[in-house]
Amino acid sequence: MTEQTDTIADTVLPDPAPEGPDVTEATDASETAEAGPEDTEDTEVPEVTEAPVPAASGATRRVLWAVARWTAAVVVCGGLGAGTALGITSMERTDVPGLATEHDGRWEYPTLRLPALPQGSPRPFSEGNDGEVHHADLRALLLPAPAGATVDPKRNGGWVALDQYLSLYRQDDRAALKEALADSALRHVAARGWTTPDGTTTRIHLLRFNSVAFAEAFKDDALKAGSVDGPLLEGVEGVQMESALASAVGVPYTALYSFVELPTGSEQTRWAYIQAGDTVALVTQSRKGDALLVPFEQTVTLQNQLLG
Repeated sequence: MTEQTDTIADTVLPDPAPEGPDVTEATDASETAEAGPEDTEDTEVPEVTEAPVPAASGATRRVLWAVARWTAAVVVCGGLGAGTALGITSMERTDVPGLATEHDGRWEYPTLRLPALPQGSPRPFSEGNDGEVHHADLRALLLPAPAGATVDPKRNGGWVALDQYLSLYRQDDRAALKEALADSALRHVAARGWTTPDGTTTRIHLLRFNSVAFAEAFKDDALKAGSVDGPLLEGVEGVQMESALASAVGVPYTALYSFVELPTGSEQTRWAYIQAGDTVALVTQSRKGDALLVPFEQTVTLQNQLLG
């Protein structure tokens, strides 16, 4: 076995200003340079008598004391202000009250890596793999549940019966889909589902066929994935396509078709078909009220990347 480790897929202070030359040393050097040789030997320095400093009056002392107190206050306030500014610049934006970035609705998925392939087996879109076959374990290509989600015990990442997949569709459409799958050389179905704390229920089903030709025929003829004329999911009455998602995802060699239920009841559903070589995926999300767009796009994008 060869393993692939491809991962999918979110104050420097300025240097102090250079100190200038020591004023005292420069003055002494200047005086020494100006004095001649005869001036530095036996020249007598006249005695200087300092004039007496008059004592400050009471009013003068009070003014000096007030100036000193205000100077100290300014220094303290300046230090506190600098400390506060340094504290804010060193904090993350989300830690500063009033500056926290609002959560955009994306879920926290674990780090995704492509599964290992059998020795010598190519990727589905590699040269020589004309059938665009996924040689990795199909169950390992299922997107894992995000943090905080409750996993559906009936769809826990393993193989599922065909009838479980068909139960997602309206009763009137199941017989025709089952017949189409029998004619399409379906190999097996893997599924995973979960529910997040906001009440969104996600279900992902991966259907693997014998080759890309069978998968594409099922997608085009039975699902009619390129239009709103295909079979509808259970409980859905009206549907609208969302073509912008396919353009935004843009995973090479795959096809993506996205739909949203027209609001008619208390719950809304979004779903998408992904065809990647020999595999067709169905991703659904339902929620009371509105089915949120951001986690749906995130989920579809990551699942598409795993298959591509």
